[in-house]
Amino acid sequence: MTVAKPTAKTKLRAKPSSVPQSDTAYAAAFLGAIGREVRKNRAKRGMTRRQLAQASATSERYLAQIESGTGNPSVSVLRAIAQALDLPAAALLPETGVRTAELGGILDLIAQVPERDLPGLVKEIEARVALPGSADRARRIALVGLRGAGKSTLGRMLAQRLGWPFIELDRRVEEHYGASIPDLMEMAGTATFRRHERSALERLIAEHEAAVITTAGGIVSNIETYALLLRRTHTVWIKARPEEHMSRVMAQGDFRPMAQNRAAMADLVAILEARRADYARAEAQIDTSGDAVEQSFAKLLRVDSSLLGLDVAMRNRRHR
Repeated sequence: MTVAKPTAKTKLRAKPSSVPQSDTAYAAAFLGAIGREVRKNRAKRGMTRRQLAQASATSERYLAQIESGTGNPSVSVLRAIAQALDLPAAALLPETGVRTAELGGILDLIAQVPERDLPGLVKEIEARVALPGSADRARRIALVGLRGAGKSTLGRMLAQRLGWPFIELDRRVEEHYGASIPDLMEMAGTATFRRHERSALERLIAEHEAAVITTAGGIVSNIETYALLLRRTHTVWIKARPEEHMSRVMAQGDFRPMAQNRAAMADLVAILEARRADYARAEAQIDTSGDAVEQSFAKLLRVDSSLLGLDVAMRNRRHR
């Protein structure tokens, strides 16, 4: 009995895939999680996809695939994106590696806390692990939030009422660097701007025991800088509806939000959603939606009276 030899036309059976279906699903979920982290951190910084693509030397089309979870970025591409976002590459990964049993237990417990209770829990943890200097914030008030919420207008009014200095952190950065913020970011990049922002805040805290401070909306994108602000100032989130943010900025004659960006409102909403949890870490918040300036200022006075433990409206000006 002879065995027929296979000819060139013999069809070979395809080997079954060596990758289990469960592994394929895990990989898809992993890439999707990376995409969400990239998208969230881009929005938090107020960057368009085109801006991030240029800053990371990645094609805009490929970046869109990564954000949607269909792209599979190499380590070098992920590192370039992370650098453009001023983050360690590991921050874009859904898994951060080995953790101690104690830390794992804490994270497991936190995962069971309802989302509505998380802001309060954050404040309790911050109070528990606060540094010795954290009590030194009794006469510093910082206003945070998106552009167009009313931070500068309300901040100036509050500073005048209290007789304290009014300080815009961005202006301090510009004075020290010797150029405007847009020029600084164009010449040196976002990461450099954030380093100058941190240094300016440290100097401000060292120089002023009492002050009303306004910050750029993106200060929350730097964990260390925002943590310093929360520790050393009474922080108030000034917020409004997205359409009011946009209309107020436009009314001031600033058309940049709409320039070359037909999806400006969608971008603004995405930025707000990405930053909402960070803004909510502030000690207090006021909503200026639909308010006249005087109404918003009255809200701010009530909030600051509570935070400072005094009658802000009657506060004398001995701290000028």
